[in-house]
Amino acid sequence: MIKPLTKYASDFFMDIKNSLMRSFGEDPGKMLLHTGTLGWILSSLAQVMAVVLNDKIPKKQKTFLIPQEIADAGINICSFYIFTNSFTKLANKMVSTGKWRTPAIDAFLKKYNLKKHIGSYDFNIKDLANFDEIKSSYKAIASGNAIAASTIGSIISCNLVTPILRNKFAAHKQQQAIARMEAAEQSAFVPQRGISLETFQRCAAINCSKNGMKI
Repeated sequence: MIKPLTKYASDFFMDIKNSLMRSFGEDPGKMLLHTGTLGWILSSLAQVMAVVLNDKIPKKQKTFLIPQEIADAGINICSFYIFTNSFTKLANKMVSTGKWRTPAIDAFLKKYNLKKHIGSYDFNIKDLANFDEIKSSYKAIASGNAIAASTIGSIISCNLVTPILRNKFAAHKQQQAIARMEAAEQSAFVPQRGISLETFQRCAAINCSKNGMKI
């Protein structure tokens, strides 16, 4: 019974590994992008659940903290994905159009009189008929640049862009919270109504009559 379960688990993880290799084997930058985004999603979910399940936090405070945590998670995830993906795509484009190339690729382009197309938006080295001649060199530079670009994009996102966006969002939410508190305080304060001259005279007459009776 144990052996079939072990074999099933082994086959399951082998299928996952083969699937990852097919999807990301030639594009490690894409793998870093998706695994990094998945990491942000899981960590953000854990942070939100920590607030939800924490019994020490009052319910009134949770109504403010939970939406704020969800918004922070959205900022973190979107910022990471957008910047990392943009940098990775830019690096891939620079390699595919020949702007970034190895000496072997440069010699290949010169051999087939293709250097005049370097940098053109619609030029793609991978689509060339004789691409197999420099396939290994191309894959090496493409993989290296994709990893470097995705790493730079994630660093910029996590250390520069995300903190700025989160601070601006937090300041905006704080101003909204202060405005709501001030509105609640003003609505709770009911000013005392003044009395008319007629009411004052009637009250004075009653007091005088009472004083007279005591005398």
